[in-house]
Parts: sequence; structure tokens; C-alpha cells
Amino acid sequence: MTFRPLIAASLALGFAATSAFAQDCTPSKWGAEDQIGSANLVSAERTLEAAKLIKQGKSMPLGIVIGPDTPAFPPRSLSLQIVQPNQQGGQKLSGFGYEGNYNDDIIQTWIGIGSQLDGLGHLGENGQYYNCLDEKEISAIGGLTKLGTHAVPPLVARAVIIDMAKHFGKETMAAGEHFGEADIKAAMEAQEVTVNEGDIVLFHTGWTDGMLESEPTAWGSTEPGLNNEGAVYMASMNPMAVGADTWGLEAIPAKEGDKVFYGHVTLLKDNGIYILETMNTGPLVRDGVKEFMFVLGQPLIKGTVQAMINPVALY
Repeated sequence: MTFRPLIAASLALGFAATSAFAQDCTPSKWGAEDQIGSANLVSAERTLEAAKLIKQGKSMPLGIVIGPDTPAFPPRSLSLQIVQPNQQGGQKLSGFGYEGNYNDDIIQTWIGIGSQLDGLGHLGENGQYYNCLDEKEISAIGGLTKLGTHAVPPLVARAVIIDMAKHFGKETMAAGEHFGEADIKAAMEAQEVTVNEGDIVLFHTGWTDGMLESEPTAWGSTEPGLNNEGAVYMASMNPMAVGADTWGLEAIPAKEGDKVFYGHVTLLKDNGIYILETMNTGPLVRDGVKEFMFVLGQPLIKGTVQAMINPVALY
């Protein structure tokens, strides 16, 4: 099954269901003016507690390398050009005081490619986003007027990995395979994983390890992940962010009866909880890491909806 027909059909069904069951907006628990949601949970105390998890002095990047061929939600794409300004025909830059030469790069890209932070202005419902903000108020073509990812403070916290692939007894979960409260609880209990308020929670499904290089089209068109119930359960734990080693967090195709990508609405719009996509959890799982210190400082591009990221796991 190809990517575009699947997503188009899923979105049509999902958004039709969404409009039929519209809900009134609930203001943020952090106040009517709040724009950073669960990032309010960043604190000196939580940072110091997270630092205690550094036992081996190791660090691991959680981002993946991206390029023009990286599968992405359509119509997203990336184009990179390397240029040598004013050096046509082998000219050198004598004005430097020496015969200089240099490369620069020009990138034209959608930001939502590869490892990314979904900001609170990414997905809403019925024209509203987090904290009852109206799309007509914040969705300016030159950048979000509120909820831009540039305003998110560095996310520093304790992070945990819940190995859902292990829970289901496989290396790589299947496309559309989903999990909710019961499976998450069972996996956490068996793996002795606990989630505290303000934690970063990452699900390992084996999807990126097992599919990105070998079957990139399938990797970028379907995925295992959370179902609608699972997203509600995760929100009840009050984490700072929820992520996975998949490009979209929720199962695609969605569980029968579920709204498509509605976990995004539950987490982002309804609860102000950030989403972390395409987190490269495989190396940490293979190293036996269940909890670690998570550090993210995202690019500060004013008004962006998402951010290309490479968080660091310290353990």
C-alpha cells in the first residue's frame, strides 16, 4: 500500500469523526496566558535528579541523519545545495589576505522531517490549538504568533524507555500494531519502568531499526504505535513529552474506530504535552538503558511549528 492513499483515506475518516465529536476547549492548568505547556515542568530539582542517572559517563544521540531521500509525511521534502560564493571558475578570495576558498550551504526544507519536536501549535481541532488559541489568531504565514517552538526552554529531564517490541515478543512491531493502557502498564511492570510527572517517555517499537534502511517506503507510510486510549493514559501521567522510534507516534493504519493522529490532539492541544518523533532508541535498548538524562536545546527559529532535533541521552 502506498503512502499517499493510506494517509488521505485515514485523514478523511479521522477528521470526519473529529468534527462529529467536537469538544469544548479547556484552558491550560498553567493559566490563560501560558504558551509552553508541559515545559513548565522543567525545574532545577528535576534537572539535578536527572543528572544522578549519569552512571557510566556515556552519551548517545537520539536523532537520525536526514537527507533528500528520508521518507516524510507528504508533501514534505528537503533539498540541500552546497555553493562557493564568488569563486566561479576557480577564483580565490584574495581579500582575506590569503588565497581563500570556502563552502556554504543553502537548505530548502519542511521542518517536519526526521527526528523532530512537535510544538503545541502543530495539531489542533475545530480551529483551536493549545490553551484555546484560535487558528485565526496564531497561524500567520510568516510564523506562528504564539506557540512557536523557539519559546520552548531547553527540555532537561529524566527519560525512560518502554520497550513495546519486547512486550509483544518481537524485534520489530508490525505496521498498524497498536497499544493502549493495558499493554503499556504490563510492559512497564515487567520491565520495572516507572513514570514520574515531568518525565520524558519514549516507546521503543523496533520500527526505525528494522525498517528505515531496509524498507524506507514502508517505514514512512505505516507504523506501529499508540492508540487513542493509550494517548489519554499517557497524558494522565503528566509527562513533559511523549515520543517513539516512529515518524508519527500513533499506529498507522489506526486501530479500528480510532481517530487518526488523535493522540497528537490529546497530547498537544488538550494537555500541552510535547511529542518527540523518530527517536533513535535502538542503541539505548541494546545497551540495556531504561532511564537516562535527556537534554534538548532546539533551534531558535522564531515562529516554527516543529523543530529538527538531535536530543542527547546521558547515562
